[in-house]
Amino acid sequence: MDLQSVLKTYKDFPKQGITFFDIIPYLQDKEIYRTLIDRIAECTTAPNVAAPEARGFLFTAPLLIVSRCVHNIIPVRKSGKLPFAEGDLHEVKIVKEYGFDKLYYRTSDIAAGLPTGDVIEISIIDDVLATGGTAEGVAESLQSLVVERGGKQYPVRIKEFVFIVELEELGGAARLEKIAPVKSIVKL
Repeated sequence: MDLQSVLKTYKDFPKQGITFFDIIPYLQDKEIYRTLIDRIAECTTAPNVAAPEARGFLFTAPLLIVSRCVHNIIPVRKSGKLPFAEGDLHEVKIVKEYGFDKLYYRTSDIAAGLPTGDVIEISIIDDVLATGGTAEGVAESLQSLVVERGGKQYPVRIKEFVFIVELEELGGAARLEKIAPVKSIVKL
């Protein structure tokens, strides 16, 4: 199935000079969506998945059902979207191709995951890889953690990045390969 032909593009969105690649058409056909989820599952080898923002949830939550590997989803959200207990919320400052942003995740969501040996391995799954700023910021923040689970301390390690669409000319993969392997379903 040609997943590239399903994408829609919008010029000058969200600002002048940016071409926005819309992945919502993947949600408008059951067979296309199923194919995409299966391909994401094939690429994902860590038991824990970090999903930046709402589009990430649309493509990671089904992995809990279709993947033998995935056991835990870690939401990474914008300000005000995650309820949290004192000391549980972590801020991530990121540089995107069209500006700065902040995202947040909870340590308790990571601790809910499964360790792999002496570490907690996480795959970061996102919709579009452009410059890699979001994924790099999230990865560096996560890898700076040591999480307690069952009375034991576990460092966090990013095992891989998985993207639905990669915009190759922007060089995001080269930036992220310094941290972990990059896997993309559609390369443009």
